[in-house]
Amino acid sequence: MTKRIYIHSSNGKSKLMKLNNWTKILLVLFFLIASIIGFMLKLPSVFRHFDKELHSAFYFLAAGFLNILFANGKPFRHILIFVILYLFGVTIEFAQEYSNSLFHSRIHGRYDPEDVKYNLKGLIAFSVIWISYIIGTSVYNKSGFNGTKNNQNDLN
Repeated sequence: MTKRIYIHSSNGKSKLMKLNNWTKILLVLFFLIASIIGFMLKLPSVFRHFDKELHSAFYFLAAGFLNILFANGKPFRHILIFVILYLFGVTIEFAQEYSNSLFHSRIHGRYDPEDVKYNLKGLIAFSVIWISYIIGTSVYNKSGFNGTKNNQNDLN
């Protein structure tokens, strides 16, 4: 299946960019590897007091990215993405803890349940917006405001 994404240029015109499944998979693999590397390294000290907010923001944006690529407005796919990202976050936290003993030096902190909590907050925030958008779009399409409502009087 090909996903169509519109790119808006500075001259106000939109160009259509099509992503096939292989392109989507390559994008996800690239960002997955970058995320794993990023989460396995200790944050620079300037960002450490924003750690929880960064967790929420990352998972919010990751959910958006994956839903745009794969969900197509389908609730089951959205739930699957939510669960996969949540489990990814828990796995990363365990991996951070394990990496300290594996490398015999502290490359990251410890397992932090607060990080998992803020990952979940980012996922929930995105889900609220996504569900609102899906419901709003559905109501709008059924309302006739977009010119697609079938009116029985028009058929006679």
